[in-house]
Amino acid sequence: MNLLEQIKEAGIIGAGGAGFPTHAKLNTKAEYLLMNAAECEPLLRVDQQLMVKYSDEILQGFAAAKQQVQAEKAIIGIKGKHADVIDHLRQRISALGMDGVIEIGILPDVYPAGDEQVLVYQLTGRVVPETAIPIAVGCVVINSETTLNIYKAMQGIPVTEKYITLAGDIPNRITVKVPVGSPILDVLKLSGIEDFRDYSIIDGGPMMGPMLADINGFITKKNKGFIILKKNHGLVQRKSVTMEQARRVNKATCEQCRMCTDMCPRYLLGHNIQPHKTMRIMNYGIEDMEGMKAAQLCCQCNMCELFACPAGLHPRMANLYYKNKLGAEKIKYTPTKTEFEPRAARSYRLVPSKRLIARLGLKDYDQPAPLTEEPLVNPEVIRIVMRMHVGAPAQPIVTVGQAVQAGQMIAKIPDGALGTAMHTSITGTVSEVTGDYIEIRRS
Repeated sequence: MNLLEQIKEAGIIGAGGAGFPTHAKLNTKAEYLLMNAAECEPLLRVDQQLMVKYSDEILQGFAAAKQQVQAEKAIIGIKGKHADVIDHLRQRISALGMDGVIEIGILPDVYPAGDEQVLVYQLTGRVVPETAIPIAVGCVVINSETTLNIYKAMQGIPVTEKYITLAGDIPNRITVKVPVGSPILDVLKLSGIEDFRDYSIIDGGPMMGPMLADINGFITKKNKGFIILKKNHGLVQRKSVTMEQARRVNKATCEQCRMCTDMCPRYLLGHNIQPHKTMRIMNYGIEDMEGMKAAQLCCQCNMCELFACPAGLHPRMANLYYKNKLGAEKIKYTPTKTEFEPRAARSYRLVPSKRLIARLGLKDYDQPAPLTEEPLVNPEVIRIVMRMHVGAPAQPIVTVGQAVQAGQMIAKIPDGALGTAMHTSITGTVSEVTGDYIEIRRS
């Protein structure tokens, strides 16, 4: 098998949270291959530790991906504050004879340095056009954990494990490797908390991660971390606001100061996204279809809502409202130009991570979360969700009562569709098969 076939067979998707099938992303040619090792969400600690523990594997997987897309340059984007990680990577690049093959690109410690369009600009000086993806400017972006999975695929090892950071108001901050399909509650209990009735959990980073709706769910290939906070924490209360509540508050209070727009990372790259205008349209019932369409340029980074707005309003949710409404009506924003330049004020409006963490009320929880490879979660039952990725759900290829071995493929990509294969993370017996998941009980 060639590399794309190995990646496809291994069921690799973007491990940074987006979940796009990697074999489809790498099936192209590009000038730049960029590794997103920014991990810009506060409190998450996966990538920076993997880059040290598995540096050789990640570098070899990255070099193979570079060859696959025939890139002229392969650049690892990592924040300058991780000086020890950078020094280690440079040593390993030289030891592996990869000088000139892989470069280190130093990123500022700002949010959202890991937004792929921000990353592309910081590392290449190119601005991805509105509604486009990085390949439009000759770039392909992959996450560092994804790159580790590429190396494993080259050894015939599929994706059956996921690295998760547990952080927040907990006694045991930790980063762990867990089997895909593990009960989320089993993972959460590694935090040192047994009873979660007084806690709420953010699924992912504190900026973009949604509130976890069901702690009785199961780990997917996309999970990156869980932020555990008391229910009365201000961030929890902000993230628990419903769309209807947000619309009422926005209409009653917005004074059109335009801070949401002035601090928007995509606006600062030269895009036409202007959240204050979206707020105006929503609040006053203005029939501005082009203004509504511009809401589709929002990347939902939450900078406007959780940092910029001085009144604590919800411009991100205003954007989301119109994105959903226009999507349902199949109405799309059409760019009026193809070349974009960052706005002159951009360099003065970058938000330092430490300042953001303080604003979110997370300063006391910005602590190390050491990585352990020990099998702290050994589930008796797993559920492999059929749709944990962009594209069509996987199709089960096993039946109830069938014995399966850890690493065995249990669901395939539908013919002619974008998707990813699924594998069992434990040895056992298939106990349930539905259109949504496959359940397996340990032997």
